[in-house]
Amino acid sequence: MGQVAWKGLFLSLFDYKTEKYVIAKNKKVGILYRVVQLSILAYLVGWVFVVKKGYQDTDTSLQSSVITKMKGVAFTNTSELGERLWDVADYVIPPQVGVVLRAQRATEHHAAIRCPLPPKEVAALCDLFCDVCAAGVKTGRCLKDRDSFRRTCEILAWCPVEKRSKPKKPLLASAENFTVYIKNSIRFPKFKFSKVNVLATDNESYLKSCRYSTEHPYCPIFLLGNIVRWAGSDFQEMALEGGVIGIQIEWNCDLDKAPSECNPHYSFSRLDNKFSEKSISSGYNFRFAKYYRDAEGVDYRTLIKAYGIRFDVMVNGKAGKFNIIPTIINIGSGLALMGAGAFFCDLVLLYLIKKSNFYRGKKYEEVKSSSRKSLSSPALNGNQSPEQLGGL
Repeated sequence: MGQVAWKGLFLSLFDYKTEKYVIAKNKKVGILYRVVQLSILAYLVGWVFVVKKGYQDTDTSLQSSVITKMKGVAFTNTSELGERLWDVADYVIPPQVGVVLRAQRATEHHAAIRCPLPPKEVAALCDLFCDVCAAGVKTGRCLKDRDSFRRTCEILAWCPVEKRSKPKKPLLASAENFTVYIKNSIRFPKFKFSKVNVLATDNESYLKSCRYSTEHPYCPIFLLGNIVRWAGSDFQEMALEGGVIGIQIEWNCDLDKAPSECNPHYSFSRLDNKFSEKSISSGYNFRFAKYYRDAEGVDYRTLIKAYGIRFDVMVNGKAGKFNIIPTIINIGSGLALMGAGAFFCDLVLLYLIKKSNFYRGKKYEEVKSSSRKSLSSPALNGNQSPEQLGGL
C-alpha cells in the first residue's frame, strides 16, 4: 500500500458519515408511526414518570420498631373463677402479644405426683400398652381411678389431668371497648428520614381522648372491637374460639414533598384460617400457669387454658427522592423505544405492504465499482450537468 493510500486511510478517520433518510408518502405507515410514537411517549410520561416515579431513587430497606399496649378493666363472676377483677396484668400475656378473652381453668392444686389417667383418655385402659401419653409419663403400672371402676394407666404428671370441656360463652365479653395502643417508628437509612405514627403535639390529653379514624390517621389508639370488625369478623364470635389478626402498616413516602405528606396506611386481616373451608385449626389458644407453695412446702399450680386474640403487626414501605441518574436512564430507555418503533415501521413499509418492493428500491442503493477507464471518461468530467449525472 502506497503512501497516498495510507494518507487517505488516515484522513478518513476524521470523516463524518450521516444517514440517508427516505421520506415515504404513505399515509397508513405514517399514521402507524405516529401512533407508535404517541404510545411510547404516553408510556414514558404517564407510567414511568408519573405512576412509577422513574425520576426518583428509592429505598426499600425500611427500619421499624413496634410497641403495643392495651388498656381496659373488666369484672366477671363465673362458677369456675368466682368474682374477679381483670386489668391489663391479668388478660395481656406479653409472650403471646395478645389479649385473653376467654379462659378455661383446669383443676386447681395441680401437683407433680402419680395418678391414674381418666378413662376417657386415648390408650388409658390397662389392656393397652402403658408407655407413652401426652398428659404425662406413663409408669407402666395400673391404678383404679377414683371416679371409675375400671383400672387405667398410672402417669407421672401434674395431677389431676386437665379437663377438656369448653366454656359456652366468652369470659371478657366487654373487652370490645378495650383500647390498643400501637406505636410504630420507621426510618429510611438511605435518605436519613425518620417518622412516627403519633401526632407531634404538646397536648398531653390528646392520646387520652383520641381514637384512630380516617380523620385522625396519627392517633395510634384503636378500639379492639373496631380492629376485629375491620378484619371482617364478629367480635363475640371470635371471643369464643380466639383468633389471629394481622395489622399491616404501610409507609409509601414521596420525599420530594413535605414530610407531612408521608402518612401511615393501615389494613387488617384475619390470619387463622377462619374463612377457609373445612378448617379445624381456626382460632387461637394457649396455656399458662400460676405457681404457689402451700404451708407444707409442696409446689402447686393453677393451669389456665386461654382463648384470645393475637396481634401480628407487620410494617413495610418504601421512600423515593429525585435523582438525576435514574432520570437519565429512563429517558434513554424511552429514546431507545422510539428507535424500536421506527424499526418496526420500516419492517411494515419494506416487507408487509403491496408496494414494498418499490420502497425497498428507494431505501437501498446498489453501487457497483467502476474501472479506471470509466472513471476517466468524459461522462464524468466537471462540464456535465446534474441531470446527466442523475443515474449516479
